Amino acid sequence: MQFEIGSIIEGKVSGLTNFGAFISLPGGATGMVHISEVSNTYVKDIHEYLSDGQDVKVKVLAVSPEGKISLSIKQTEAQPAVSVPAPKPRKPQHKPNVWQGQQQSSSEPTSFEDMMAKFKQVSDDKFSDLRRSNDSRYSQPTRRGRK
Repeated sequence: MQFEIGSIIEGKVSGLTNFGAFISLPGGATGMVHISEVSNTYVKDIHEYLSDGQDVKVKVLAVSPEGKISLSIKQTEAQPAVSVPAPKPRKPQHKPNVWQGQQQSSSEPTSFEDMMAKFKQVSDDKFSDLRRSNDSRYSQPTRRGRK
């Protein structure tokens, strides 16, 4: 018997394994339901959901050229409604421009070149402070290991 992908058919559980269940289908064919396709919830032990000889409705997911039939039980059931909470509105936060050293007034327009010049000046000042700090730290002679 030829099975059409997407069709829902009746079958009977013929075997259970750790990774899924084998289902006997009409016409003597056998398909497999992977453990991830048994229920809409996480399935740790398939024996809690299915038992040998149980009648089930399955959906045909795929049929391989070798004749292997992939089935799903969970896709025949109604999907649980998932509620997505609405995002909370954010309060606008004004952060001062730290690299400029002070907050600008809204009436004072600045060009990109002005902002770059201020940034370069602040960056150079910080770099020279760091260099002075490191120079003073390493320029003092140490007496470790010498007597």
